[in-house]
Amino acid sequence: MKEFEKVAASWLEGDFDQQTKMQVLQLRNEDPAGFEDAFYRNLEFGTGGLRGLMGVGTNRMNKYTVGMATQGLANYIKAHVVGSDLKVCISYDSRNNSKEFARITADVLAANGIHVYIFDNIRPTPEMSYAVRLKGAVAGVMITASHNPKEYNGYKVSWSDGGQVTSPVDKEIVAEVAKITDPSMVKFTSDDMAPIEPMGKEVDERYLSDLVSLSLSPEACKRHSDIKIVYTPLHGCGVRMVPDILGRIGFHNIIHVPEQDISDGNFPTVISPNPEEPAALKMALEAADRTGADIVMGTDPDADRMGIAVRDNDGRMVLFNGNQTASMLTYYILTRWKELGKLGEGKYVVKTIVTTELITDICKSFGVPVYNVLTGFKYIAEIVKRREADGEFICGGEESYGFNVGQFVRDKDAQVSCMMVAECAAWAADQGLTLYQLMQKIYKEYGYRKEGLVSIVRKGISGSREIQQMMVDLRSNPPAELCGSPVVKVVDYLEPEKTGQPSSNVLQFFDEAGDVVSVRPSGTEPKIKFYFGAKGDDAQDRIESMKAQLIK
Repeated sequence: MKEFEKVAASWLEGDFDQQTKMQVLQLRNEDPAGFEDAFYRNLEFGTGGLRGLMGVGTNRMNKYTVGMATQGLANYIKAHVVGSDLKVCISYDSRNNSKEFARITADVLAANGIHVYIFDNIRPTPEMSYAVRLKGAVAGVMITASHNPKEYNGYKVSWSDGGQVTSPVDKEIVAEVAKITDPSMVKFTSDDMAPIEPMGKEVDERYLSDLVSLSLSPEACKRHSDIKIVYTPLHGCGVRMVPDILGRIGFHNIIHVPEQDISDGNFPTVISPNPEEPAALKMALEAADRTGADIVMGTDPDADRMGIAVRDNDGRMVLFNGNQTASMLTYYILTRWKELGKLGEGKYVVKTIVTTELITDICKSFGVPVYNVLTGFKYIAEIVKRREADGEFICGGEESYGFNVGQFVRDKDAQVSCMMVAECAAWAADQGLTLYQLMQKIYKEYGYRKEGLVSIVRKGISGSREIQQMMVDLRSNPPAELCGSPVVKVVDYLEPEKTGQPSSNVLQFFDEAGDVVSVRPSGTEPKIKFYFGAKGDDAQDRIESMKAQLIK
């Protein structure tokens, strides 16, 4: 028999519940390709945790793979963390099975003698990050697959600073999880279970109050409290938090999309609950046109990322991408910090290597250092942790619609991002500008920049191999030119001794004209991403030329 069939047979013969066994049989009989994919490997517990399709099998998110991952995490905590008062915070989003997976996580940790704090209902990823530090926990677990389609779920681990685990802790946890090779090794219950304690409104209040303390333009918010904002949580965790925080700084003219206020893991009104995709905000944009709203905001299911749309000079709603929103907020925040006399020694901004260089130009004009880190907000949080004693994090962002302000949360945070967009709109209105006009003003001052992203999806075993081969080919035969301009620098992030960054499967190509292309296989999805950046009036044409050159 093939190896995956042996693995599947162990699920049929082993100590698995009857429903699981019936689902294995059904999958084997009705979907041979899916059967193979479900058992041909173990779902990888990577440096960010688990993420995958839900269903039976070793390569799926289910109660057994979640339990095994949690046992590995518990073993690591008990072996490496000093002290007897070990605590972990758990949150979960609105996805199917998220509540069940969160409860299994809580039970396994408690069975291993670890005190658990678990939210009483769905809460955003950034609030989990906040709770870890508030409760003095050693770690946090968020059950979410972020913006992935409804078939997915995930398991994201944060450490004691509230940031996602980074090296060496991430790899050490991965090694412990790998040692758990069978569900029989998991403690689901024990005679001396540690407490499982619910969290609720008291944490909400602390979290929102601290975020509101970051507001920079309260008087402008009062003057322009009538700004109309359409907000959609896309069936996710932002449904209460975002309207609440907007109301706390004075904005009460919030227009809802009632169908999308329903927390539903099937995401019935969208193909994918991803604010990066225009289709996800379609209903919100229609609501804006019906009501004459000024701004549209949408957040993903775990409410850590935000997408916006604003009115252009002709009154049409136009979508901002993550680079534009991050640049605009950075410009606004640094301007206000300067006006309030808050800039000075030790203040800094962080962005990822694939995020627009416009942020670098803006920071340079204010005399503020900017750190460039690998893709992933955990690397932004790592800088914040490193500079905790001798610096102050102003803000930071990434092109994939993640942004954060201040040091309360060590992850991207859609709640504070929505708050900042709203008050930035009020501040701009004091100058007679819309958000669209403010963005044009920034381009005029720093030069027009354009970025593009192409994601190529390749599913299954063959798809994974194809993505690997793409990276091999680009390393062995890099492009000699981009848009007719010679490539002057190639950066391979698998060479940490040259980049000063942790090793990562990323390539960057820089040409003489200032164009840049970054290529990165996703660590959580079956896709490879091509990031394009260009500066100047013909930036869009050059990006299209680079796409045609590199993507076959």
